[in-house]
Amino acid sequence: METRTIGSLKVSVVGLGCNNFGMRIGRKETDAVVGAALDAGITFFDTADIYGGTKSETYLGAALGSRRDEIVLATKFGGKYEDHEGGGSASYVRTAVEDSLTRLGTDRIDLYQLHVPDPKTPVAETIGALVEMLEEAAAATPDDGPGFVSVQNQYNVLYREPENGVLDFCERTGTAFLPYFPLAMGLLTGKFKSGEPPPEGTRLAVMGERGAEQLSDERLAKVAALEDLAGRAGHSVLDLAFGWLLSRPAVASVIAGATKPEQVAANVAAGQWRPADRVLAGVDTIAPR
Repeated sequence: METRTIGSLKVSVVGLGCNNFGMRIGRKETDAVVGAALDAGITFFDTADIYGGTKSETYLGAALGSRRDEIVLATKFGGKYEDHEGGGSASYVRTAVEDSLTRLGTDRIDLYQLHVPDPKTPVAETIGALVEMLEEAAAATPDDGPGFVSVQNQYNVLYREPENGVLDFCERTGTAFLPYFPLAMGLLTGKFKSGEPPPEGTRLAVMGERGAEQLSDERLAKVAALEDLAGRAGHSVLDLAFGWLLSRPAVASVIAGATKPEQVAANVAAGQWRPADRVLAGVDTIAPR
């Protein structure tokens, strides 16, 4: 599989988002999904301490087992959960990282991400705590010191807000962009049709009224038009969702979630297509910036 970089890390352009683990699927199903991802060549796994009520990290660590060294492991801190206050203070970072390491069953986190901004704590303090841990783990740090190497924001064909400055910043500074909800919570899989209820078990079905809000006639019409556009190029709307994102140089990896091994296989296949300019122009007409 093609790889791109996040700082000094090399990652597969199709990653695995792990927020379903412990929430929509259990340990056995997680083992199957993670195994399928590893066998398909996925090397980037993205989780968070709050996913699945902390079970995501635990399930992921167990599923990786002896294959931990084959992948780049990303997790997040900063959100409130159980008896954890969240935030980005130096003291909280130390607590959060140790708890995540324990749940993941590993001695290192390859990419550590601030899940939500902490307006009460200066960014310099958060970075300082991360630097301190790096200094304790290594004999020396680079002369210019570590800092933020990636941004993870919502971005997909139907939600293009990062094009209002963030992507330009990433390209200018070499900061990797990681889109979350790359499939618009499943809307870009082609499973949803106008006039039909959402398929049972899908994320939007589980979300109830909030999910129904995503299934407006306008959005479904756009998806139908995107399906037609992709179909004329011999591809699916899922292929288009991945290929469109990966046409952006700043996008390092598309971290779509999965609840079944066959979804992993479909995502990996979708990540191989790079739409022609005429297809990209068609997207701009159907779902403009």
